[in-house]
Amino acid sequence: MLLEILTAYRIGAILFLIGILGFILNRQNILLLIISVEVTLLAISFIVICSAVFLDDSAAACFSLYILALAGSEAAIGLSLLVLYHKYRGSIVIT
Repeated sequence: MLLEILTAYRIGAILFLIGILGFILNRQNILLLIISVEVTLLAISFIVICSAVFLDDSAAACFSLYILALAGSEAAIGLSLLVLYHKYRGSIVIT
């Protein structure tokens, strides 16, 4: 059981690092920035769910659902801003 939890934490940490590196390395494209933030929030939610399963805590699972709802609303707002930015600028590249 402990080995499975540690493997899940490693997967979450790798996802988190991929999201952070994507955010740092792709500073020119707005769409890739939004995707990187989503991957980071998904990794955090995954780690919280793994902790909730390991500790048998239902409050942590509810918190993880809150994180996912927040990520969904953030993606909707970010994509709508991306459409407006593309409408006015003609591209999604940050200058």
